[in-house]
Amino acid sequence: MSAPLFLVGSLPSGDTYTLGGAEGHHAATVQRLRVGEELLLADGRGGSATAVVTAVGRGHLDLSIRSRRHTEPLHPRLVVVQGIAKGDRGELAVQAMTEVGVDEIVPWAAARSVTQWRGDRGARARDKWATTAREAAKQARRAWLPVVAGSASDPDESTAAVTRRLGAAAAGFVLHEEAETRLSTVELPDQGEIVLVVGPEGGIAPAELKAFEAAGARSVRLGEAVLRTSTAGVAALAVLSARLGRW
Repeated sequence: MSAPLFLVGSLPSGDTYTLGGAEGHHAATVQRLRVGEELLLADGRGGSATAVVTAVGRGHLDLSIRSRRHTEPLHPRLVVVQGIAKGDRGELAVQAMTEVGVDEIVPWAAARSVTQWRGDRGARARDKWATTAREAAKQARRAWLPVVAGSASDPDESTAAVTRRLGAAAAGFVLHEEAETRLSTVELPDQGEIVLVVGPEGGIAPAELKAFEAAGARSVRLGEAVLRTSTAGVAALAVLSARLGRW
């Protein structure tokens, strides 16, 4: 089993380090790491370090730093615009997409989203997505944390922001069950951003699809089956990761 990963604000510059706070509590009290065991530290921005536990305290670990490395970001960036879904389906999508390597997740208040993020509720929901991404990144031993962008609560404003993002992308794709072109066959850039739009449970409204296509996005499909909003994004990322040589 690979060494567990813990996130820190910045990597230690010296040969020793004390892992405290929430991460130290989790390592010492929940995971019960012991002297001599190895772990990874990461700053979420590509930096990581291998360390060995030298002492265990109440809610903290003393560590000896053995090695450091920096992982460069991958190109092109994979950005998924995820339609806000009801219940825990959005969080399931965020978790799975983080594990397979998404670089940024953009919550989208689509016209047909059953759940809408408004006011404090929206801020809490967005923070929950960010926490889910953080924990999934740790589980996947990722050196880079995915970005979880903010979201406009008004569907018109949110869709306009997505349209602008698609217009600025190196390539933009919209998953749509009626599309004839398969994602596995489209031409992909080697730099910039690939922006992929995943609709909510109710699907993408015709006006939204028209705006996205006018911005330069292409409608694509994965196969014959119609996937849930919680699984479509991760399936599409798997296709893109294989084609781009990430996998």
